[in-house]
Amino acid sequence: MPFVFTPCPIPGLFEIQPKIFGDRRGYFLECYSQRDFYAAGLTLPFVQDNQSMSGKGTLRGLHFQKTHPQGKLVWAIQGEVFDVAVDIRPDSPTRGKWHGVFLSDEKRNQFYIPPGFAHGFLALTEQVVFAYKCTDFYYPEDEGGIIWNDPAIGITWPDLGMEYNLSDKDKNLPSFSPVIAG
Repeated sequence: MPFVFTPCPIPGLFEIQPKIFGDRRGYFLECYSQRDFYAAGLTLPFVQDNQSMSGKGTLRGLHFQKTHPQGKLVWAIQGEVFDVAVDIRPDSPTRGKWHGVFLSDEKRNQFYIPPGFAHGFLALTEQVVFAYKCTDFYYPEDEGGIIWNDPAIGITWPDLGMEYNLSDKDKNLPSFSPVIAG
């Protein structure tokens, strides 16, 4: 199998390592194979691919869709990020818990996040090109979010020795408590 699927401490999350075929010319890898993902139990179909570019210190998130939750397969095409998923599933015993993975163009690893999680990442290198495969379409009117530094969640973001760069929207997201209440 060209992928190694490693379950993370929160059920449903997986770090994925594709098999890399390299030689003097460069490398080749499969980013996604429906056959292999389905064999690993990850059977939601992907319907949308996204890509973003961010500079060092950019923090995006924590985002989720309220009534159209998206599962995501994410990876860094260029650079390195600290990627975070927060469990917001209503009946989950790990609700409010987070897990983070360092994703880089060197390791070529991926992170699978099922529907029911808030997602965000911090760009750790000068330039990051980040890819997302999503299991549902993006609906701007359906977007929700949680403030990145909510003490109730307690994410340990890497210290870059600089202030993080956030959008105005992300700076003003609510804390986790109102999100789970309603």
